[in-house]
This record gives sequence, C-alpha cells and structure tokens, in this order.
Amino acid sequence: MENQKDWLEEKHYLAHCLTIIDDKIKELLHKEKGFKENAGTIRKTFWDDVRVNLDTAEDVDETFMAIKQQVELLSDSELAQQRAIRNMKVYERLQQSPYFARIDFLQDGQQEPLKIYIGVATLLDQQDENIVIYDWRAPISSMYYDHTPGDAYYTTSTEEIYGKMLLKRQFIIKNGELQSMFNTGLTIGDDLLLDILAQNANEHIRSIVATIQAEQNKIIRHLRSRYLIVEGVAGSGKTAVALQRVAYLLYRYRNEITADQILLITPNQLFNQYVHTVLPDLGEDNMQQLTFTEYIEKRLGRQFQLEYPYEQLEQLLTEKDSTFYEMKLNSITFKASLAYKQLMDEYISYLSNKGLLFKNIVFRGERIITAQEIAEYFYSFPSSLSIPDRLQLVKKWLLQRLTKFEKTEWTKEWVEEAMDLLDTEAYTKSYSKLLYEGHFTENSFDDFDQEQKKLAKQIVKKQLKPLRNSIKHLKFVHILGIYRQLFDLNNTVYQKLQHLVPDHWEDICQQTLPNLAKRLITYEDAAPFLYLQDKIEGQQTNTMIHHVLIDEAQDYSPFQLILLQQLFPKARMTILGDGHQTIHPHTFDNPSLLNPKLYSEQAEKMILTKSYRSTKQIIQLTAKILNDGSEVEAFNRNGPEPSITIVPNEVELTAQIIQNIHELSRQFDTIAVICKTAAECSAAYKQLNRHVDSQLITHDTKQFKKGILLLPAYMAKGIEFDAVIIYNASAATYSRETERHYFYTACTRAMHELHIYSINKLTPFLQ
Repeated sequence: MENQKDWLEEKHYLAHCLTIIDDKIKELLHKEKGFKENAGTIRKTFWDDVRVNLDTAEDVDETFMAIKQQVELLSDSELAQQRAIRNMKVYERLQQSPYFARIDFLQDGQQEPLKIYIGVATLLDQQDENIVIYDWRAPISSMYYDHTPGDAYYTTSTEEIYGKMLLKRQFIIKNGELQSMFNTGLTIGDDLLLDILAQNANEHIRSIVATIQAEQNKIIRHLRSRYLIVEGVAGSGKTAVALQRVAYLLYRYRNEITADQILLITPNQLFNQYVHTVLPDLGEDNMQQLTFTEYIEKRLGRQFQLEYPYEQLEQLLTEKDSTFYEMKLNSITFKASLAYKQLMDEYISYLSNKGLLFKNIVFRGERIITAQEIAEYFYSFPSSLSIPDRLQLVKKWLLQRLTKFEKTEWTKEWVEEAMDLLDTEAYTKSYSKLLYEGHFTENSFDDFDQEQKKLAKQIVKKQLKPLRNSIKHLKFVHILGIYRQLFDLNNTVYQKLQHLVPDHWEDICQQTLPNLAKRLITYEDAAPFLYLQDKIEGQQTNTMIHHVLIDEAQDYSPFQLILLQQLFPKARMTILGDGHQTIHPHTFDNPSLLNPKLYSEQAEKMILTKSYRSTKQIIQLTAKILNDGSEVEAFNRNGPEPSITIVPNEVELTAQIIQNIHELSRQFDTIAVICKTAAECSAAYKQLNRHVDSQLITHDTKQFKKGILLLPAYMAKGIEFDAVIIYNASAATYSRETERHYFYTACTRAMHELHIYSINKLTPFLQ
C-alpha cells in the first residue's frame, strides 16, 4: 500500500511538471512569434525610421546614431527570438524525461525536508517563483551523485550546507511516462545504470547525466587546479565526463564564459560528429571542436605538404623492414621528446647571434634586396633584442626600401607597356578618381600628363602589393631553410649542438632532409617546426579560449603539449586519456601527458578504474591482452562470451564474418568491423559489400550512419559500437609488441558483443 501511494504521488508530480512544461512551451511559442514579427517589421521599415542627412558634421552624427539605434533594435529582437527557440528545445527535452532522480534533504536547523527533483535543466513554476526541477549542475544536486541516505552536505560558492538525506529515489521516464522508480542506498542504483547501458550505442552517450558516478562527479565539478588530468580505463566514461564537465563549467560560470570560449581537441572528425549532439541535449550551445591536425594545417597553409597522423600510422603498421621500422620509430620518438625541445631552444639561442636565413626580395625577376643585405641589417641590432623584435624592425626597413623602389619604377618601360594594354574602363576610373581628388579640373591643360602619372603609380602599386603583403607577413624569413639547417652535418651549427643530439642523429638527418627538400613536413616534424617558427617570428596565442579539453591525451607528445600551452596561455586544461590505449608511436618512449610532472604549474590527477561500456565478459578478455597485471574493474553487466574463430583462408574468413553480421544485425544498430589499417579495410570492404550493405570509414569521413561500418582501429578512437568484429587478429597481422595497445583499443570498442577472427595462427596478444 505504501508503494502504491508513492507511485500515485510521483505520477501526480510528473503530471504537474508536464503541465508546467506545456504552458512554458506555449508561452515561448507566442513570444518567439512576436519577436519574429517585430524583427520583420524593423527590417521592412528600417529606412522609414531613419532620416538621412549628411549636410553638416552634426547631421552625420545624428544619422549615424539613428542607424545604430535601428540596428540595435533589430539585433535585440533577433537575439530574443534565438533565446526563445533555444529554451523551447530545452523544454521539449524535458517533455520526454523531466527528471531522473529525487532526494529529500533536511537541512540542519530546518523543520521540513526539501524535495529536490533533478533533471537536465531547471524548471520554475508558472509564477517563476519556486523551483520545480533542479538542474543536475546546481550545487544542491551534487548530493545525488556524492552521497547515500544519511548525513550529507553540499558546497555553495560561499559555504557548506549540512543535513541529512532522508530519501534517494531514481526514475525511468520515457516519452513523458513514468515507467519505473526505486529507492536506493547506492550512489547510483544498478537498475538505472543497467537500463542505460543496455541501450544501443548511439543512445548511450546521450543518456549520461542520470548515471554519473561519485568519482566522475568530482571530476566534472573540479575547479581547484589549472591542469586536471583524468586517466581512466577503456569504457570508464572519460568522454562523457569531458562533455558533462563542459556543461557544468558553462552553468557554473554562465556570466563569465560562453561555449565558444571552450575548446575540445579531438582525435578526428568522426569523433566530433559522435559527440556533437550531447551538449545541445543538455541545454547548452556546442563548444568549439578542433583536431590537432586541423590546427597544424591552418598554420602551415598551402606552402607545405603535411603528413597526416593516419599516414604516419599506416606507414609503420604496414612496414615489413624491421631495420627501417626501428630507424623511423627512433626518429619519431626523439622529435616528440623534451630532449628535442632542449636542442631546439639551444638552436634558437645560437640563431640569435648568427645563422638566421633570409630570402632575396625579388620583383619581376630582379633581386632588389638580397638575403645577405637583410641578414647584415638584422644582425646589426644588439642580441639583447629578441629575434621577433629585431624582425619587426627589419620588416619596417624593408617596407621603407620598397616604397623608395616603387618611385623609381614609375617611369620604367614596362609600366608604359602596361598602360598601353589598359582598357577604356581602367582609364575612365583613373580619370574619375583624379577629378574626385581635385588634381585637375575639366579646364586643366595637363590632364594627360597627370593621368599618365596616376596610372603609372596605380600599376606599380598593384604589382608590388603581393610583395608588400609577403614582407608584412615575414615571408622574407627562410623558415624551411632554418629548420633544414639543423640537420646539415656539415654546418657549423652541428658542431655547436652535437652534445645534445642522440646517437642515431645521422639516421634522423638522412630521413629528414629528403622530405624537407620536397617541402614535406612529416607529422613528427610539425610541432617542432611550428615551435621554431613561433620563437623566430613571434608567438601566436589565443587568449579568448578559457578552457581546453584534450581527449585521447595519451596519443599526444610532450612537444605537442608545449605548443598547445603556448597557444592558449590563459586557458585551464582538462587532459583525459588511457595509457593502455596509446597508438601513436611518438608516445612509446616519452612521458605521457597523463603524467603530472609534465606540467610546470600545479596539476591534479584523478583515476577511473571501473569500466561501464562493455559487458563483464568482454572486459575480462580485453584485460588479458594488456599482459601487465593492470586492474580493470568491470561493472556487473553480463553478456555472451567473446568468440575467437580461426579460419584457414580469406575466403572462409569472409563467409564466416558475413554470416555473423546477418545474425548481429537482427538486434544491434551499429556493428563495426575493425581492421588494422585502411588498406586492409578497403580490401575487406570489396569482399563484404557484395553481400551486406556496409559503410567504409576513411580519414575523410565526417559522420557515420547506423549499420555495418568498416574502419581501421585508429579511426575508432573514443567511439563505442553495439558489436565489434575484429577482422583478422592473426599473428601475421598483430605481432610487434608496439601493436599490443593498438589491438587492445580495437577490442574495447564493443559494448555488447565482441567477435575475433584470425586467419591461421592467432596473435600472441591472445595466447
């Protein structure tokens, strides 16, 4: 009877909330329509309400102010309309599931407990006076995640509030219907978590707020340190925590920061699409998202060819020559290290006194200022001035020299020839401009001479404009030559710096110089190259970004971290990753970004050891792949045992996988066939697509649909799928020890089922 009474009471409260939400939506629809009509009216009558008068300076000011006022009115209406639409989307989400929990809290010194219903957004009553539903990010809501019934407290911006939690109740509400509820003494009841985890992959990431665990909640609400490092096992919810942390920061600092001042650095474009709906579902605008490669591309522009990280990975994963493999790995590892940064800093110090290279300033095939002249002028300044400051003085000097040169060109023969080729329209424009500037009147006698001079100036100025712009952007500095010089064993710089180079430096030089000669910047050279460029030309910074989140941080190098810290000097950082999922070679023998010692300022580290993504059976198998005694705690969710199937040849492999796909498709939305490389994916796709409708995922893919997906393991980073098929886990495919974590990463993408296939002998990682 007590349970029946509680059930009816909760159904009544849900109906009450849904009525309020319906009323709010109707009110917003009415307001949004009014804002839209008002904006339309302003646009139509814009110039009717502005009296344009330019007779005197006062009239001009008055006209300007009138226009400004109209623009502001229009902007206010449009912003109000956008706010109404955004709020409506929040209420529409609340219509589906207004809240997921209730706690009753009796504050010390109070007589009546407060009933706190918790959802993805705050809901006020019809009078906007009382809170009906509390936002999950509100300080008082933290008790749901952090405490069990009994003594409890929460922290506001000024104090800690103590009392007792009398009740902790959880709900499953779908499509506005109360489906189940249960009281719990646990942090998060297993029933609710199991219900969420049992959903298909695409729904799981969107249902994350209700199941935040106590240890995750501490990460989400952490504010103390500038650098927060989160190391979590596969499936521990790192990405979900990152997104919830963004939502919390936007709520906590809603009057200080906006979504576009938060940046999430992601592994690839596919991952961006995977998470892009989460923040809007939580009622927040999406933050900026960027891959490290996109940043490098933007900086290098079109002047260089850039090797992408997937190209570097493909080369190493397919390399058969063990000697070349070791040489390449050594080069990648050193160029990612802090030792290379030290070498680079010493090199920059050397360049302060000599060795900086410049380009000739050339116009129409003629050297008008030589590289030697520029170098002499640069080094004429005292070395106490920084290199960037001296370059600014050189730039000013070059622009002055160019202005003098420009005047000497006005009377040159090539200018006369260019004038002869001008059409009537160009002459007319020139005449009109001279007339406007008052250089002559219609009764002048020297019209022709003045017009010819004006045309000559215009022609020379136009021809010199690209050169002037290049000088303004410091293109006269030979950055590629300066970087290449570092690898020249015959250059005096090598004698100065050889105490800092590794034993295999000669091999590194032999690999690097041919690439630079082709203007190819390999992935391992990209961060050092940009670091050198910034130290010479001046630091590029972005002070608008207040918070940076780096997901899959285990795959970034110390040198890349240095570059990011310099780019965002005012930003706090959240660094999330798993050392067991390291796939990029530059991290193998370098300190991990998950190591607090890498950070000059105070950094705090939090560890997540419990995995929620996969079933207990999948986690038990994948933990064995690591072979290092690592503890991975599995959430108690059962499923079928992972299968391992060994086949004699590729024909049998294709047949078995096709049969498995047909069976899995009956119950799952997303089935990933994960291969080692893009080349293997392409070959597998040709075989499988004849029998099953599948989608081939490449580095260019920005989004994927439900269904059968074929992708290399590095493209699956950070993503989860209902079922995973490992295409060929043979000893011939996965043999090097450096590929152990790569294979582990592929297997841990599975939520519900994992099926591993091998042609002949199985990889030693599973023996």
